[in-house]
Amino acid sequence: MKFRVVTYNMHRAIGLDRRFRLDRVEQILRGHNADIVLLQEVDNGVPRSRKLNLAEELARSLDYPHYALGHNVKLREGHYGNATLSRFPIEYERNIDLTLEGRKARGCQHTSITLANKAGECYPLEVFNLHLGLSARERQAQAGMLGRSPEFAELDASTPCLVAGDFNDWRSLLRAFYVEGMGLACATDHETGQGPKAIKTYPSFSPRGGLDRIYYRGGLQLLNVQRSRYKVARIASDHLPVVADFKLINREKN
Repeated sequence: MKFRVVTYNMHRAIGLDRRFRLDRVEQILRGHNADIVLLQEVDNGVPRSRKLNLAEELARSLDYPHYALGHNVKLREGHYGNATLSRFPIEYERNIDLTLEGRKARGCQHTSITLANKAGECYPLEVFNLHLGLSARERQAQAGMLGRSPEFAELDASTPCLVAGDFNDWRSLLRAFYVEGMGLACATDHETGQGPKAIKTYPSFSPRGGLDRIYYRGGLQLLNVQRSRYKVARIASDHLPVVADFKLINREKN
């Protein structure tokens, strides 16, 4: 079974021109036609985004029957956080708090999704949609918090699993932790003569950093990965979306 995933820091749908334009995000996501969409910086009830629930708006306009929104940051009016849109049922959702004392609130949204093929056979997929902090020490602590969380630590290594989002990891300092410590493979690396390098996604108009990443394990085969090539993506947010195609291999159906 094949499926497509997009991870995208949508920057509250406020583009580099400082205009709130949810239609641009819709255009990008509709074009990539993913089965599962992982979004960061998603507003709910915030004046700057017309007090809309952006996850609900996108799910409705793009025909995703299932979505979950996890609030990370409480504002004077409204919240924002991470959201997951899915064509497949979301059986469970929980927001894992990754906030360190004295730092901006951060979180990882965990969803348990049931994939179903055309024959009606069902398969589990555990998805972790995160947005980490700005300092290297903060990100290191947050990676450890996620790795020790019951939601991740108690997963069988053979269970299909994605860990994706905005890692803010400019220099790939935590790559070894995710790969060696958590047993994940990195979908968003490409090989160079000097070793693996992250696909660059930030800033969107002239990418220099690979902040947006997808890691995976548990009977998943990566078929293809790329950053968005749509012209509108260069202005719709300060990040570019990443698009990855996977195949489930050697899986027993539920």
